[in-house]
Amino acid sequence: MEIIVAVKQVPDLIEELEINEDGTGLDPDLLSFVLNEFDDHALEEALLLKEEVGGSVTVIGVDTTDELDQALYTAIAKGADRAVKLVGDFDEEGLSSHAMARLLADAIGGMSYDLILVGVQAADDLDGQVAPMLAAYLGLPHVGVVTGVQVQDGTATVHKEFWGGIMAELEVTLPAVLGIQAARQPPRYAPVSRVRQAMKSATIEEIEVDEVPQVPVAPVRRMFKPEATGRAEIIEGDEATIAERIVEILKERGVM
Repeated sequence: MEIIVAVKQVPDLIEELEINEDGTGLDPDLLSFVLNEFDDHALEEALLLKEEVGGSVTVIGVDTTDELDQALYTAIAKGADRAVKLVGDFDEEGLSSHAMARLLADAIGGMSYDLILVGVQAADDLDGQVAPMLAAYLGLPHVGVVTGVQVQDGTATVHKEFWGGIMAELEVTLPAVLGIQAARQPPRYAPVSRVRQAMKSATIEEIEVDEVPQVPVAPVRRMFKPEATGRAEIIEGDEATIAERIVEILKERGVM
């Protein structure tokens, strides 16, 4: 069974995020990037299927950050068999979901596959549209918000979550595109030594993108940091001083 997993790098939300000078996006020079969490789950589900039914896993991504190699080598260290990245003159602000899906469809269309897994959404836009758009471009069935997949006789049994935690079990004829919300188990860890070994022994294939699809999108006019709506006061001193200050605060707020 040949499985393709589409991955994307997103800003590390643990780091402090800074808005660029014109206020239309994040400053890319001050960002560090990590693999999108949902794509990591898509990779884990693909590796589980490979272990169960055999076959190969190909990981593919559009390198908009010039930092995709780390994610691809890590995927190989975890068990992926092939890594492919699309390179080109991409806007530093990134690509829309439409453009991303179109580029992936053009590249994947020339590959052999039985199943395509994509993270249900990306942490940087929460758009959740790449998987269904990719399916539409390739003319394949799509199921989103998937939490588990079993494959047998050309059919995938898919566990899908609806609003309110309602679960459904669906059967989908392969090939298909699935938007993975969570793998059946937490994503496996790749030791640094194994990642370094992959960097020495594996080769990342490159596909040159000559023209980026121009797809009309709703532009971001302005981006703001959230306003601080509360603050904490640290009360120091001995027990009597702290108690006295607490009483003062309660009186100021009309509680006492």
